[in-house]
Amino acid sequence: THSIGIKPLRDAVVNHYKKKYGVDISSDQVIVTMGTSPALLMTLCAIINPEDEVILSDPTYACYPNFITYIDGKPISVPVYEEDGFIFHPENIKKKISGKTKAIIINSPSNPTGCVLPKEIIGEIAELGPCIISDEIYHGLVYGEKEHSILEFTDNAFVLNGFSKYYAMTGWRLGYIISPKQFVRPIQKSQQNLFISPNSISQWAGVTALNQEHPEIAKSVETYNERRIFLISRLREIGFRIPHEPRGAFYILADAKKFSNDSYKFAFDILENTHVAVTPGIDFGNNAEGFIRFSYANSLENIVKACDRLESFLKDYSR
Repeated sequence: THSIGIKPLRDAVVNHYKKKYGVDISSDQVIVTMGTSPALLMTLCAIINPEDEVILSDPTYACYPNFITYIDGKPISVPVYEEDGFIFHPENIKKKISGKTKAIIINSPSNPTGCVLPKEIIGEIAELGPCIISDEIYHGLVYGEKEHSILEFTDNAFVLNGFSKYYAMTGWRLGYIISPKQFVRPIQKSQQNLFISPNSISQWAGVTALNQEHPEIAKSVETYNERRIFLISRLREIGFRIPHEPRGAFYILADAKKFSNDSYKFAFDILENTHVAVTPGIDFGNNAEGFIRFSYANSLENIVKACDRLESFLKDYSR
């Protein structure tokens, strides 16, 4: 297809953001990509030169600092803490801004924390000066909260979004960038050389996903919420500390320091002894050491079974 994607899909993205967020964008700002990971890589390639800095939270999604480092940029971490729900505070971001800062990455709802940033916080981050890269892939998967797009607050931003989470289209490898117009051509050059174009079959599926009503998605979100509520309660009973309930995505980043301060070893001990797969907090940054990320993107039946195995194993676990 055209290297920036078929126009019906780009038009559908425009209509979706107008309907959901009340923002006006042009289809000329939309670049369809083979998932949001290539979208992030190409966005960074368009704006980052060697030694340029990108500010991100700690903990953060593991690919962010890897991509920045890969293109010779410098990730600058701002710690966020469980005590206030892992909120990315603008005043702490501001302290890290320098003459080399090119962008701030936000991810709300967040992987790994499940944090949904309040509207006021996003607005303040948008006013800090550097452009914002907003990873909105978990939009729609929120519980008792309302998510907001960065485009409600500024045009000096790149939106990354896709279909794998909310629409359960994992494997279709379909995402998109909403970009300031002056960066569309540089990103397009990367796409032409690295990927040629997104898969045509996936793109037409994306048109259907955005343009038609899908009542089953609302049911899916309800199911996620049921699992979320159960897993938070059960993990607390087992002994994990979760002072603030995550309100988005499908993750819980739980404090496991009662059991171990070595999250990598702890995660593998769990895997080898219970066959329950969890993710060590250290994968997401130094500030997440001592934490374990749990996903509830599985059946409630399996989650119950996993929690029972965990509880049995941890009764005799030695640090």
